[in-house]
Amino acid sequence: QVQLVESGGGLVQPGGSLRLSCAASGSISSIYYMGWYRQAPGKQRELVAIIISGGTTNYANSVKGRFTISRDNAKNTAYLQMNSLRPEDTAVYYCNAQLTAGSGATTHWGQGTQVTVSS
Repeated sequence: QVQLVESGGGLVQPGGSLRLSCAASGSISSIYYMGWYRQAPGKQRELVAIIISGGTTNYANSVKGRFTISRDNAKNTAYLQMNSLRPEDTAVYYCNAQLTAGSGATTHWGQGTQVTVSS
């Protein structure tokens, strides 16, 4: 059974940094993409950043220049380095991945990790 486990959330002051990790486990053959979404209270879940198997990345305009997504293929782990954090970055951050484990491609979500930016 495939699992995505996030870690690294917490409370940080405006201007601070956090690094989120998402580790995929299970009988995984290949991972097409890994990404981070976030959902703030009363708002829809939105894409923050995504990294495709070849290394191509894409970011929401609101985080460009501040957040960096990376991936360690050997560890099936994605990271989100978040710098210059703002109060509006406060949300639950979810890891998302499309991968193959057994037959066919499936999409998976992590349980979410809270990021709070506040003084």
